[in-house]
Amino acid sequence: MDYKFSDSFKNLQPSAIREIFKSLTDPTIISFAAGNPSPESFPVEELAKLAADIFEKTPSQALQYGITEGFPGLREEIAKRQKSRFGIGRDFDMTVVTSGGQQGLELCCRVLCNKDDVVLCENPSFIGALNAFRACGAKTVGIPMDEDGVNIEALEKLVKETPNVKLIYVIPTFQNPRGSSTSLEKRKAIYEIAKKNGIVVLEDNPYGELRFAGEEIPTIKSFDEDGIVVYCSSFSKILSAGMRVGFVIGHADLLQKMVVAKQCEDVHTNNFFQMLCYKYVTECDLDAHIEKIRAIYRHKCNLMLDTLDKEMPKEVKYTRPEGGLFIWCTLPDGLDSGEFAKFAISKKIAVVPGSTFNCDTKAPSDSFRINYSTPSDEQIVNGVKVLAEAVREYIASKR
Repeated sequence: MDYKFSDSFKNLQPSAIREIFKSLTDPTIISFAAGNPSPESFPVEELAKLAADIFEKTPSQALQYGITEGFPGLREEIAKRQKSRFGIGRDFDMTVVTSGGQQGLELCCRVLCNKDDVVLCENPSFIGALNAFRACGAKTVGIPMDEDGVNIEALEKLVKETPNVKLIYVIPTFQNPRGSSTSLEKRKAIYEIAKKNGIVVLEDNPYGELRFAGEEIPTIKSFDEDGIVVYCSSFSKILSAGMRVGFVIGHADLLQKMVVAKQCEDVHTNNFFQMLCYKYVTECDLDAHIEKIRAIYRHKCNLMLDTLDKEMPKEVKYTRPEGGLFIWCTLPDGLDSGEFAKFAISKKIAVVPGSTFNCDTKAPSDSFRINYSTPSDEQIVNGVKVLAEAVREYIASKR
């Protein structure tokens, strides 16, 4: 049968990251391509005990339908923690539990954007968000990046000259894929530009709890007095990615419409995992657990950076993150990272080419993303050595 795909999906391509995963069945390949939390970060024993308690005492509640907005106790705990930890939440705000942070991004775009409306995004940006926006029929337009966040002059120009801008999507803290953070000055500037032009800011903060160096920077949502910021995060990086428990916080008028959209998609987020998150937050020491995760990533990041400093050719530049999961490497002379990623796979090392994260799907990139949270210490050291040698060979082949 000759299938006729919808306009929103016919041009969507599978995530290059997921496609790279398919090549990793070869156990000899060292992967720096994933964005997964470290298996060491999962509190398995505590979760097993809490799960058993749920099935012993409240099995029907765990296995029954729930309300779309989310398990009431968990919503309350999320709101309390975000208020105390990040200064988030005003009287006009409400909290909704989503099926991972990804769903929160998609729902926000779905209820605000008509076909061909525009979402301004950091360029490069998170591929999951970009594809979610495209699937909603929206156009993704990239904002050039400086070391400390989006270029504000470019953002102002895009807002002024681009018709039908409905959203500004940013990952201000330990951005995926760059690993860098937006300065406080630029966060305030983004907010003021959005406020002046009647645009909603979609602030994605999945890595905010994972700072292992440097000083905290206030979230954009923390100075939202006008109800124009939708804040999205999840438990994926601090408890379990597989649970798929995320949340959004924003003005009730907007989130109530997102609830209607969520009813159409999945009715509600997995009830059992919501209850499991709730019990962990209320009965265990989440802050102590997060400190353990930070220590793991501090060690892994420093190990990767130290090895890069020793092994990588000096022509290659790379970010030095203070948290999160990623390092962004840039090849010299505008070389094509897509071609390099294929060459690296032939050398048994997997990286993600930067073009994967571009708002313009046809634009090339001279950068690639590597991840330090998933590989073991031995894989980090050996993998960076292999990667550095692959870079040398690739550069030499182009001269």
